[in-house]
Amino acid sequence: MTNSCPQATRPTIRPTRPALALAILTLAVSHALPSLALAAPLASPDGHLAVDVTVGPGGVARYTVTRDGTAVILPSTLGLRLQGADFSRGLKLTQTSDAVRVSDRYTMAVGKRRQISYSASEQTYTLENRRKQRIAITFRVSDDGVAFRYVVAEPALPRKQLIDEATSFALSKSAHGWLQPMSVAQTGWANTNPSYEELYQMAVPAGTPSPLKSGWAFPALFQTGTPSNPVWVALTEAGIDATFHASRLQAKAPNGVYRIGGPSAPEVFTNGALLAHTSGTLTSPWRVLTIGSLAQVVDSTLGTDLAAPAVGAPVGAPGLASWSWAILKDDATVYEVQQQFIDYAADMGWEYTLVDADWDRKIGYDKMRTLAQYALSKKVGLLVWYNSSGAWNKTEYTPKGKLLERDARRAEFARLQDMGIKGVKVDFFAGDGQSMIAYYLDILKDAADYGLLVNFHGATLPRGWARTYPNLMTMESIRGFEFATFEQANQDAVVKHAAMLPFTRNLFDPMDFTPVVFGDIPNIKRATRNGFELAESVLFLSGIQHFAEIPAGMASVPPYVKAFMQQLPRSWDDSKFVDGYPGRFAVIARKAGDTWYVAGINAEAETKTLALDLSFIGARSGQLITDGAAPRDFTQAAIEAGSTTHITMQPHGGFVAVFK
Repeated sequence: MTNSCPQATRPTIRPTRPALALAILTLAVSHALPSLALAAPLASPDGHLAVDVTVGPGGVARYTVTRDGTAVILPSTLGLRLQGADFSRGLKLTQTSDAVRVSDRYTMAVGKRRQISYSASEQTYTLENRRKQRIAITFRVSDDGVAFRYVVAEPALPRKQLIDEATSFALSKSAHGWLQPMSVAQTGWANTNPSYEELYQMAVPAGTPSPLKSGWAFPALFQTGTPSNPVWVALTEAGIDATFHASRLQAKAPNGVYRIGGPSAPEVFTNGALLAHTSGTLTSPWRVLTIGSLAQVVDSTLGTDLAAPAVGAPVGAPGLASWSWAILKDDATVYEVQQQFIDYAADMGWEYTLVDADWDRKIGYDKMRTLAQYALSKKVGLLVWYNSSGAWNKTEYTPKGKLLERDARRAEFARLQDMGIKGVKVDFFAGDGQSMIAYYLDILKDAADYGLLVNFHGATLPRGWARTYPNLMTMESIRGFEFATFEQANQDAVVKHAAMLPFTRNLFDPMDFTPVVFGDIPNIKRATRNGFELAESVLFLSGIQHFAEIPAGMASVPPYVKAFMQQLPRSWDDSKFVDGYPGRFAVIARKAGDTWYVAGINAEAETKTLALDLSFIGARSGQLITDGAAPRDFTQAAIEAGSTTHITMQPHGGFVAVFK
């Protein structure tokens, strides 16, 4: 199938109603009333969601989000504090823009949907502090959520340096969260944290403190509302550029009020800046609240809708990859083994082979050039690993230090391009500081100039970058499969962990979990059945899907399973949530061309029989592949799509169904 890279049209904006006379009244008396709305509530196009912005006592700006008239986000604070300018209190309204309709259409080669349409109502509030300095807060309300961002263009501040952010998200005390603790900088193996690699806390009461002082990572998922009418909220951010740092939620959330937090001091490029700053206009990332039923949240594309449009020309294409390191580890990074994995990729019809750490010492540049040419003769592209780090951790894997300086980095990328290398995997970043975010983006831009695809490991959350930088194929930013090969406790935890990911980490951004193993893992007893492993190939979204399975394991499966892995689509035209619950089970359908793939996993210890509504597929017959009697067995059977399609999943098992 043809793979296209992201292209975007310029968003269109049209008025939806005239400016409100209430804004004039607000300007006159904003400090005279306990709490005064800045305008009529801003409603989503379908009218179900609305945001109300007020200025209360002390000139504190707040917002409230309602769904069908019921509060989902209780009154929550807004504002920033900069050096020389406090926009968190003492504010009054100076201007309210007309509410307008914003719409956009764009194309994604990486993600849950290829052609994406976005529509939202937008309004901007300009506030002034006691020193007559101004901040603009723009809200957008779409049918699937709310987003807002801050813009400070104050000419009296030639340098905008952030101190902290006042943004909060107040949830009902009855809400529950599915949250990933944010690892503490300079902890973990060789001081490589934070890497977004902690296990999720599931269904914890709102306000539960994080077990780690660094807080909670994005995306953060909550269930609020009532048992009979649950409402789901996913908090994250999107549209981050090189002037800003990446954020998270603070560790403590008294009474269910979660506050934006920032990175800690070590999370910087060597001697670089920690928090957002610029000499121009300071624009924060969008604060994103995806809101609705669980299906609405899982099907949403807000994380890329709010990212900046694609820059530069398309580079490369999504694909599938063989990879030796997941099972065979460091000793396999030698010429002969990598040649075998190229042959393996060629046999499977996969586009890429990844050569991991220490290739420069164990294979060398000259032989890597030969290996790349051998791969190209087999119609396989070679990807190679790099160590990003300077002084910020204790890693020794190489190549190391070659990407730190721009001129040296571009020279290295030019050399790789000349060798025939198709992409780079860059590992071991320091965290989320502004200077580190700039380093990520510099690598992406320079790699694109030399036609190289990029995969970041030991890294931050992408936050919509796959739209903005089409050569970004995937990022780890998760406790991936490799952890389940290190010790049995991680293997045992992987079942429920994997059933969290379609609802959280992989909700908007590509994720290099490196899934699928059918055979043995050295010194580990696998916790998953083979149907569970096979389903991950469809459930998990990654521009390049690096499969952990080695040739011997693939040789052990029935021919129809191997054929499935050979024919698996490289990207998806559409996706639809079918059924599931975070950490328990997940069933998602994805479409490529005229074929639907439905995949499900069961993280629970009991057999689960589902009555699935697959009527959206139409009256089609398909093929079901699921678990057999033994954990390593498969079975194949015919299946019919309909309004009630019954499928049984074994404990820790799963299935795939293909409807052509």
